[in-house]
Amino acid sequence: MDAHGQLGTFLQARRAQLQPRDVGLPTYGDRRRVPGLRREELALLAGVSASYYTRLEQGVSCHASVEVLDAIARALRLEETERQHLRDLATACRHRVPARRPPAERVAPAVRELVRSLGEVPVVVTGRRSDVLAWNAPGHALLAGHLDPAGPEHPADRPNMARLVFLDAHIRELHVDWTAKARAVVGNLRLVAGRHPQDARLTSLIGELTTGSAEFAGMWADHRVRACDTAEYELRHPLVGSLTVTQQTLRAPAEPEQSLVVVTTAAGSASEAALRLLVQATTDRGGVAHGFEAGHGSGPGAPALRPDAAPSDVSAPGSGPRRR
Repeated sequence: MDAHGQLGTFLQARRAQLQPRDVGLPTYGDRRRVPGLRREELALLAGVSASYYTRLEQGVSCHASVEVLDAIARALRLEETERQHLRDLATACRHRVPARRPPAERVAPAVRELVRSLGEVPVVVTGRRSDVLAWNAPGHALLAGHLDPAGPEHPADRPNMARLVFLDAHIRELHVDWTAKARAVVGNLRLVAGRHPQDARLTSLIGELTTGSAEFAGMWADHRVRACDTAEYELRHPLVGSLTVTQQTLRAPAEPEQSLVVVTTAAGSASEAALRLLVQATTDRGGVAHGFEAGHGSGPGAPALRPDAAPSDVSAPGSGPRRR
């Protein structure tokens, strides 16, 4: 990715998303040929000259001071995560590094031991580019049970969560509010791309998703950034039905580019019971949940486990969870 271009397109995209009324500027009823604020208006709000701001946006200049960047961030109404992203883009613009293909990521032993110790709590370990580096049996069954559980052990063919969200029908069906999940994935990729513009594998992934998904291309063009820290999602699981989960992303101290995505449910809730049923089914089958063998259970009409049944009792196709 071109660092000069990334800084300019970010500034341009965020400027276009601000209206004069958002920042207290009068319009006097004039017709605007461009969406959002004009460059001159943004420069006025930031306290810099219009020509200087224009050079930044066009990628001609990359040497803005921290004070200038902070002033522009305030004018654009950026949140702290977005401000840091702006600083990352400016740093990458000043220090151009040739694109390189980094080595395959490996799970640190301490991280693998932590995953093992969490037992029945669903956990997925992801790398810089959202590749799945490891998962325990509950994490696999909950989020990607239709895939080979040994997939993360093969670096060349590891599942990638960003790719799955946009290009895998099972993952799309799994999330009730798929758009919210998709935007979170894109926002996180934006953050990573700002920190690592020289990562050739990341550039390749973004190119693949841009050409393979019009929805990804549209969200990517928004230049919205977001750290995937904690989020609540409603899932529509093909085996245990609906459940609400909280996903918390924790950074591995020994490997700051690796994240542990830990999934929990509210104590005493129906979601907790559903998750416990799925974990039990997974345990009984040695790490593979019922209904996922041979590609089953990956869409509407798949067998579903009943909350009041033993894990080996699978309902007829299409019946879904039995209501009490």
